[in-house]
Amino acid sequence: MDAGALTALGQARNAVFYLTALTYGQYLWQRRLPARAILCLDRALGADLRGDEPVLRAWPLPYAAMGWLLQHVPSDQFIGNPRVHFQHLADRMNEPRREQRRWRAWACWALTRAVHPELPGDPKHRVDEHTVDQIAEGLSAHGIAGEAAQWRACLQAAGQPERATVALAMPMQPAVK
Repeated sequence: MDAGALTALGQARNAVFYLTALTYGQYLWQRRLPARAILCLDRALGADLRGDEPVLRAWPLPYAAMGWLLQHVPSDQFIGNPRVHFQHLADRMNEPRREQRRWRAWACWALTRAVHPELPGDPKHRVDEHTVDQIAEGLSAHGIAGEAAQWRACLQAAGQPERATVALAMPMQPAVK
């Protein structure tokens, strides 16, 4: 599998795109490419879903998968600074569905902070960082039904590795060595 799996879908950002982005993210994780896997989960979160698609019953929005991946990146694998990545993404989001995608980026930013509180923000990129309640309000206003609650549960589990496996929505497999 390669990036062509996503580009072959053209401009469509539907349920097929969503599942393909999740699948490609899993593929990259198994190939020991966690930074690229994170980007695929980003792409999946950008899919245009109403919330009633059957794929979401089997594969909920990948907040738990993002938290799990961030917790389990092998120490010898590069992921850059996901806190800065999500901060920049949230602040520079464009249409379509700008607000929905923006709040999802802030949600992933908060997950990153829960898992890796030691990662610094970008001091040159001055932006108001949002609270958990502000992010939940944004997800409630612009996300799909139940998204804010799902994210809050994943956020709570993200800083507690022993609980993270219980909340896991997308079963990421350990990287192939």
